[in-house]
Amino acid sequence: MPEKIKNVGVLGAGTMGLGIAQICAMSGYKVQLFDVHDGASQLALIQIKKNLKIGVEKGKVSADEMQKTLDNVCVAERLHDLNSDLIIEAVIENLEIKQKLFCELDLTLPKDTVFCTNTSSISVTKIAAGLQHRHRFVGMHFFNPAHIMKLVEVVSGEDTDPAVVDRAVDFVRYIGKTPVVAHDSPGFIVNRVARHFYVESLKVLEDGVASFEDIDKLIEATGFNMGPFKLMDLIGVDTNFSVTSSMYNGFHQDSKFRPSRIQEQKVMAGHLGRKSGIGFYSYD
Repeated sequence: MPEKIKNVGVLGAGTMGLGIAQICAMSGYKVQLFDVHDGASQLALIQIKKNLKIGVEKGKVSADEMQKTLDNVCVAERLHDLNSDLIIEAVIENLEIKQKLFCELDLTLPKDTVFCTNTSSISVTKIAAGLQHRHRFVGMHFFNPAHIMKLVEVVSGEDTDPAVVDRAVDFVRYIGKTPVVAHDSPGFIVNRVARHFYVESLKVLEDGVASFEDIDKLIEATGFNMGPFKLMDLIGVDTNFSVTSSMYNGFHQDSKFRPSRIQEQKVMAGHLGRKSGIGFYSYD
């Protein structure tokens, strides 16, 4: 286990937060899970248990491992109840909300506590701008579903101490993930490269060249496991739109990152994908 990191705090009990909490608990860490919404953390514990049961049924997790994992996770009722050596934030992609959470914790936690943000597109440097101890702030971007996907981007901000980056990399390796170190840039590596997988597909749809179903079929026929529209539904249409909007602004409204009006309408209508029961496709 990496030096000085014995327990982990996770901010946000949504899809990403619960997946991160699960993999940390499976790796032997004591995990505190916090969410501002009443009952969200308890629902996350239920979903973690479901995930582990599936692992047991598939023979990938033993019954003993499942119980130890569940024993390692507890709910923090208040933000200031967190007393972890490493904090991972996985809340909504909103700069002000992220800054507010970290500024509060910056006043109460020891200055050697590592602060990590799971942001997929917002500048790590910008999130850390209001902190007294900016040296301890680093990006730790997991991919959905976090308990399964292996890659994690470790992002160094302008003021991040290189030793903190090393600690983050060691931590990521310890929980069984593959770390890739990146500098602070809009979208980092993966979202910058992958953005046009979504943006260009949406432009083809906007131009009436093909239906979203046919675009998915064509992409899957070339070897991809999932077409762009199925993948947007899995990630969350709102999340995908938010990342595109953030990158569009991050690159000073470069037209090649322009968010799609079709995607924006889906978000306004509440058609967010699998989590809402309807996105580009309909789900039972």
